[in-house]
Amino acid sequence: MSLRPFRRLESLAAVLPQADIDTDQIIPARYLKGTTREGLGQWLFAGWRYDEAGQPRPDFPLNRPEARGAQVLVAGANFGCGSSREHAPWALLDYGFRAVISSSIADIFRANALKNGLLPVIVDPAAHKALLAGFGQRVAIDLASRTLSHGSTSVSFPIDPFAQECLLRGVDELGYLLAQEEEIARYERGAGCGR
Repeated sequence: MSLRPFRRLESLAAVLPQADIDTDQIIPARYLKGTTREGLGQWLFAGWRYDEAGQPRPDFPLNRPEARGAQVLVAGANFGCGSSREHAPWALLDYGFRAVISSSIADIFRANALKNGLLPVIVDPAAHKALLAGFGQRVAIDLASRTLSHGSTSVSFPIDPFAQECLLRGVDELGYLLAQEEEIARYERGAGCGR
């Protein structure tokens, strides 16, 4: 699958400070009936974004005017815990987010995010605390150098080198392998495979 390459992103950051946000809160199960990824963004955090009548709650962080257009979500610790639903990163991407920043991100969510083009950024507790306090601040993420900058602060973040390469190229794992088809065929010919 072809993904949108991720190299450098400068954006406003929306802040959702709650810890332990699970995948059912990210995209409630009642919205998982569709067969495509498109349209899931409208139901992102639906239980929190909308009241019982379906109207936006003005006090919810993503409904605030200063969150409009944010492509980066700063979330509380242990983001994406719970079930392994791939719909969670799909909903975040469809909403417009390209990266999620936290001090800890659940392993399965992180893997699903990377495979779908959403960058999970894990920062140390001090950087996380500063980011949580800065709703609407601008952040810059440089994937090639693995750095996150906000204000006068710059911190590095870890990422698996293969996942980093896939995001930089804008391909998923299968797309990466298919791009190596000529080299694979050359190797097979040289190793006597297929005879």
